[in-house]
Amino acid sequence: MIKLSTSVLVAGLVALGACSKGDNAAVDTTGTALTPVDSTPVAAAPAPLTDANIVYILDNANVLDSSAGSVAATKGTNSEVRDFGKMMMRDHHALRQMGQDLAKKLAVTPAAPANDDSQAAKDKTMSLLNSTEKGAGFDKAYIDNEVAYHQAVLDKATAALGAVQNAELKALIEKAAPNIQAHLDKAKSIQSKLQ
Repeated sequence: MIKLSTSVLVAGLVALGACSKGDNAAVDTTGTALTPVDSTPVAAAPAPLTDANIVYILDNANVLDSSAGSVAATKGTNSEVRDFGKMMMRDHHALRQMGQDLAKKLAVTPAAPANDDSQAAKDKTMSLLNSTEKGAGFDKAYIDNEVAYHQAVLDKATAALGAVQNAELKALIEKAAPNIQAHLDKAKSIQSKLQ
């Protein structure tokens, strides 16, 4: 939701800047400036996330990071990369289990939000990791992905906090956020050494 508001604000500022006095606006015969009509269709705002959507998103994020960590734990050549992969397997498996246990307790069935691309993201990431040869190139590809992915997960968690309806689900997200931030910080630290 925060991203959407920022995007709307930026789009509004861009549109405002495009309407400056130096623009070539059409002029009618009376000399009054006419504003050009924008025929670009306006995209509908995405549907708000439900608790079932949030459970689905968080579960898929944990599956992907645990799976990617499994590949890195065996394919990584840098000891920090291998150890990070093992930590991702352990931590994201535990986070996933907590989410599944809570969903069961709350009788929430995970449901994909509209326009969900998590399966495509997982397929792309796993294809990248599985096709990259073992060595420094793999280590860098994995850690670069982890930095980007953990930042995206933090952004999704922030959006989820604004939409979550259930207090226990909100508490789970709040509990997981510092772990995800710690993962991001560790991945950035390793990334800086691999440059």
